[in-house]
Amino acid sequence: MKIEHALKDDVLVIQLEGDLIGGPDTQRLMDIANTTIDDALLLSAVDLSNVRFINSSGIGVLVSLLTKFRNRGGELVLINPSEHIRKLLIITKLNAIFTIAEDEANALQLLKASN
Repeated sequence: MKIEHALKDDVLVIQLEGDLIGGPDTQRLMDIANTTIDDALLLSAVDLSNVRFINSSGIGVLVSLLTKFRNRGGELVLINPSEHIRKLLIITKLNAIFTIAEDEANALQLLKASN
């Protein structure tokens, strides 16, 4: 899995590409989030538009990220998940917990409004 991240308007934007299935990449993703939270940035958007496949470990990572940000008073938004990921979120009823944005601009707007 390829992970890129950048700060945009005090929001950590993480772009994922490939398969979100756990493993060593998961720890790198959590380290990025931990560093950001330690720097007192509490808003994050995770771009899933280039994620081909996600399994239960990948869902667990997204839930862990959401929990990390919300426990500190922050928020996390998912950007453009594929139809496969949307169906998994519905099946697991996590669609009621995650905020989903159609694009990065919409995600930044939602996060700013939540703060």
